[in-house]
Amino acid sequence: MSPFVWQARVYWEDTDAGGIVYYANYLRFLERARTEWLRAKGVWQRALENEAGIIFTVIDLQVRYRLPARLDDLLWISCEPTLDGRASIAFGQRVWRERVEGELLLEGTVRAACLDAATLKPRRLPRIVMDALPETNARG
Repeated sequence: MSPFVWQARVYWEDTDAGGIVYYANYLRFLERARTEWLRAKGVWQRALENEAGIIFTVIDLQVRYRLPARLDDLLWISCEPTLDGRASIAFGQRVWRERVEGELLLEGTVRAACLDAATLKPRRLPRIVMDALPETNARG
């Protein structure tokens, strides 16, 4: 199965004084790609909180910066989720310049845990999220 890919343009607000994307802003691009992956699967985070009483939080993050992105670059951000226990998902993520076959700028792994919105204790992933995961990972 091919990864979910989302595009983003680098704006002035994403960069430092030299016109290079500030390192922490890559995390925003990764977060948005994960959110758009869920949305593409018909899952809305606000509905999960309001109707199922759950939220997601990042519990682990590892990234490797390879090349800098610059002002006005078109970025492609991938998102490859895998089941990581009963209450978390691991996302392999990459950022390229211009197109997926282009220059790899960043690669990393983000783990997100499913939590009870009221108690902030781990909760089992709901069926709607499990159904959004690739078949081989969610059922295995």
